[in-house]
Amino acid sequence: FTKNKMADPIQFKDEGNKYFQAGDMDKAIEFYTKAIKSCKDKKVLAIIYRNRSACFLKKESYANAASDATKAIDVDAADVKALFRRCQALEKLGKLDMAFKDVQRCSTIEPKNKTFLETLRRLGAEIQAKTSFSTDSRVQNMFDILLDEESDKEKKEKAANNLVVLAREDAGAERIFQNNGVALLLDLLGTGKVEMVLAAIRTFAGMCTGHKARVRARERRNSIMAVDNEEIALATSDLFQCVNDSLTGGDRRIYGKEEAMVLGEKSIYFLILMALLDMLINKKVSGYGRDQALNLLSRNVPRKNKKDTDHSKTLFTIDHGLKKILKVCGQIPELPDQLPMTENTQLIASVLLNKLWDDLRCDPERDNYREVCDEYIKGKFDPNDMDKNIHAINALSGLLQGPFEVGNQLVGRQGIMEMMVALCGSEREVDQMVAVEALIHSSTKLSRASFIITNGVSLLKDVYKKTKNEKIKIRSLVGLCKLGSAGGDDYSMRQFAEGSTEKLAKQCRKWLCNTAMDTRTRKWAIEGLAYLTQDADVKDEFVEDEPALKAMFDLAKSKDKTILYAVACTLVNCTNCYEKKDFLPELVQLAKFSKQHVPEQHPKDKKDFIQKRVKKLLKGGIISALSVMVKADNTLLTDQTKEMLSRVFLALADDIKDRGTICAQGGGKALIPLALEGTAIGKVRAAHALAKIASSCNPEIAFPGERIYEVVRPLVSLLQPEREGVENYEALLSLTNLAGLNDKLRVKILKEKALPEIEQYMFEDHDHIRLAATECMCNLVTCKEVQDRYMEDGNDRLKLLVLLCSEEDEKLQRAAAGALAMLTAANKKLCTKMTLVTLQWMEILQRLILHDQPQIQHRGLVIVYNMLNSDDNELAKKLIESEILEILSVIGKGMNNPKRQIVIDVARTCLTKAMDLGLIKPFTTPS
Repeated sequence: FTKNKMADPIQFKDEGNKYFQAGDMDKAIEFYTKAIKSCKDKKVLAIIYRNRSACFLKKESYANAASDATKAIDVDAADVKALFRRCQALEKLGKLDMAFKDVQRCSTIEPKNKTFLETLRRLGAEIQAKTSFSTDSRVQNMFDILLDEESDKEKKEKAANNLVVLAREDAGAERIFQNNGVALLLDLLGTGKVEMVLAAIRTFAGMCTGHKARVRARERRNSIMAVDNEEIALATSDLFQCVNDSLTGGDRRIYGKEEAMVLGEKSIYFLILMALLDMLINKKVSGYGRDQALNLLSRNVPRKNKKDTDHSKTLFTIDHGLKKILKVCGQIPELPDQLPMTENTQLIASVLLNKLWDDLRCDPERDNYREVCDEYIKGKFDPNDMDKNIHAINALSGLLQGPFEVGNQLVGRQGIMEMMVALCGSEREVDQMVAVEALIHSSTKLSRASFIITNGVSLLKDVYKKTKNEKIKIRSLVGLCKLGSAGGDDYSMRQFAEGSTEKLAKQCRKWLCNTAMDTRTRKWAIEGLAYLTQDADVKDEFVEDEPALKAMFDLAKSKDKTILYAVACTLVNCTNCYEKKDFLPELVQLAKFSKQHVPEQHPKDKKDFIQKRVKKLLKGGIISALSVMVKADNTLLTDQTKEMLSRVFLALADDIKDRGTICAQGGGKALIPLALEGTAIGKVRAAHALAKIASSCNPEIAFPGERIYEVVRPLVSLLQPEREGVENYEALLSLTNLAGLNDKLRVKILKEKALPEIEQYMFEDHDHIRLAATECMCNLVTCKEVQDRYMEDGNDRLKLLVLLCSEEDEKLQRAAAGALAMLTAANKKLCTKMTLVTLQWMEILQRLILHDQPQIQHRGLVIVYNMLNSDDNELAKKLIESEILEILSVIGKGMNNPKRQIVIDVARTCLTKAMDLGLIKPFTTPS
């Protein structure tokens, strides 16, 4: 061969083919390699790689064969020869799943090829056999280790975790189920060892998830949940939830009003429901188990959507379990022979009572609910048995914390108030505590507390003055605080004499900081502060008291979650983030003239005082406390509490300087669940707080990992027209930040249907909102879906962008020009369309490329280059025949300048392109 011929990749390839046919694989590989090094044509290169792959297959160099075949497939995904060669190589390498996928694609392309079909059948059989054998042996091996008394602890824990992982895979779950797994898991439960029991329960949960047939294997779940171990009770609760979801979530067919589930499954479900209700009054069930049974009922019995007509589960629970729930509410831990309870049990029961009441649809159903409660309370009164009486009053307290109107109606019944008076005068500490707590709960809704205000204040004062018992004293004080704070934050309606409120608050703070007291008693100190902090003097003193703040935050992080609501109330008061009524000045003057009462603001409730309190709370560790509170049990973290926490977060994020602190302490992560669940107002407040953080902090730091994608939906919800302008604006700023990070986030924003709203705000009259929307669009235009929308006919999207480039606001110009530059680069047809949407396009383009700001000028020049490069010769000619050529020449001839170099370089590139198109002659220099 001559030197020129040898440089030809086709010649090298042909030589390689000759050696391959002759059986000399080494020489063939040598020539194919030379061909690859000298070949520039991608299609030819793919053929050469495919041929060299065949050589490597012959030499049994399977890794190289797979690699070369892959390079050929990258050029042509339908290259059947390359696909089959990679399949053969992968099979030899033991990667059967990958080989199967390749031959599957081959058979799709050539469905009648017998070689492909035979390989597909053979590989499928091998994979199935290998998977079954492997899974069977792994399952058996795990059980052998777990049931072997001599296996060490570390080995058993690893085996238990492996079993749980296997159960979460459908193949693994099926093998466990088929290979006598249920019996073996029951043996594990029988060991009584916490690690083994947890492994068995979690494995059962994996097997039951989304699989109705396996749900039948449910023996001993009730007895497991009765164990006095919080982790086991929680795991068993998760198992019950899996069973519930499998029975109710898999079949979407409608069977009529009373048949939301398949008939056979419905009967099983009601059996489970009955078992949970029986657990409530079973003395063998632990407090943790009772809590989880109540949680399961709260989560699964009331309808999640009130449009659903079937509330048969609620009616069934009321008929068969309402008295059982009331019995739990009535328990007195201080008395002997009571049901095992945790600190949270009675409040969880009250929440369940409230949810059942809210789920009722008509007056006859509500009358039935009241009658059951009335019958239960009256049935417990006994003149000869004080224990029964205090049980009745405690059950009434439970109703007052749940469906208040039911409890409030019962409080007014003849004999109830007399019983409370008798209990307050009792010598037994427990009688007095129960009575005082009932009085406190009776005055929760101040607008309806007239009966208690009339009858209870003197009683509470009498108890407070006479008792020497600190536990009773603090409770009676809280009752007086609640009744004395009826004026709210109205400075003119102070209920106590000057200085009395501060003295009461000081006493509450003293009790709060007393760690020698039990948690339940210290909790009542926070209850008192929740009402007293409506007074601005009390707020100021409280946030200055660092030990008291720390004590409250520590209690908020404790296992006793009954405290959440009171802490949230106190924080709302301290940050003044409660709902405020705005009064028109004219109406205020009119009210004063007509001698009507006008609410007055305390001098210390003005903005500068609020900001100082916020700083103190942040310094005191409020963010870590809020983060723990948000993670609390769903049942106790009610929607009202979530709303208050959302309000507090929004108040904390108001100052841009504090947002870094909130992010650093995990506040961004804690806000996400608050923005997704709760009341409508609560979700908006949390979303607004997220928007404030994401608009001014690095979102990747504020919301690390996958959490950043969860932020998009709450932010998009703020774009609704009914939201306030500031919420729209900050949401747009946040979405701009997110859209600038990566394609996955941009796609997420589009999937949440934010694009129409963002486009709408680009037409907004408000300058800030219009700018934010345009900047957001500038970051989104790299998505093909957005580009396609700009190509659509019959809208003004492209026209708006062009016109925004002529606005006086430089930031707006920069954003619009940036979007236009990227659009015209991505789709050449938009260059032509841009000239059709407005007659001013040439003038606007000239203004851009003459702009003083290099960033705007650069964007204008990029648009010019895109138009020259658009394959529209007439458009390119029109540009060069205009004043734009002179402007380009002036810029391009400029001296090199680091500050404007990028502008000069683009102008020169435009001129070069014009020369390539033959629209201008090359510059000549004298010899």
